[in-house]
Amino acid sequence: MAAHEFFCSVTAAIAHGLPLPAAVIDRAIDVAVFAPRRLPRTSGVRGHEASTKTVRSFIDPVSGLRMTTPATTWAMLGAVLTHPHDLIAAGDAVVRQWRVPAPLATRAQLQAAVDSGRRVGVVKLREALVHVRTRSASRPETRCRLALTDAGLPEPESNFDVIELGIALACVDLAYPALKIAIEYEGEHHLLDPEQWAHDIDRYDRLREAGWIVIRVTKAELFGAPSLVVRRVRRAIASRS
Repeated sequence: MAAHEFFCSVTAAIAHGLPLPAAVIDRAIDVAVFAPRRLPRTSGVRGHEASTKTVRSFIDPVSGLRMTTPATTWAMLGAVLTHPHDLIAAGDAVVRQWRVPAPLATRAQLQAAVDSGRRVGVVKLREALVHVRTRSASRPETRCRLALTDAGLPEPESNFDVIELGIALACVDLAYPALKIAIEYEGEHHLLDPEQWAHDIDRYDRLREAGWIVIRVTKAELFGAPSLVVRRVRRAIASRS
């Protein structure tokens, strides 16, 4: 790379650790230059012309890579991600404050990136930013939360610490605390790691003994038939009424 070139868009999102759907990841590397520099034409490189008004770049202190800032990277994904849930999940990862030393960027910085000027996908970005939250720990958690709210159900709390009689029982992915309903996403590691599996069983037993309804959601269900998840949660809410 030349000194004036920097990673952007999908490549920068991967470098920042943002969750992306597999469909947008390919072998091409996204490299940007500020106008009026000439776009890179190297094989395997997708060139982008950037404006100093809408794009901010920096040298990552850990990797040493020159790339767009986390806020700018998220704003650039508005031109790439077609499903609003994926854009929100990436935004959640940028502003995440739960169990991380510090967020990659703040909501205010995301807002500033969106408002910095004309860009492709700005309407989607503005709509997505309304739903970005700081406590979501993963893309599936975000997708599950949005599936519920899109169906008209109340927004659950993310990564809720269940404490009964001063004893910490569990931290659940999503929860309706007043109704004692917990929603847990079961990723592959929950099934393939015997120690994790045993830990999960123990957690769920403790929650049920304390009067909680535990709804376990699989990858196939969430990404293939989210209406089934909504139906199960709706039924649980009704049972508490």
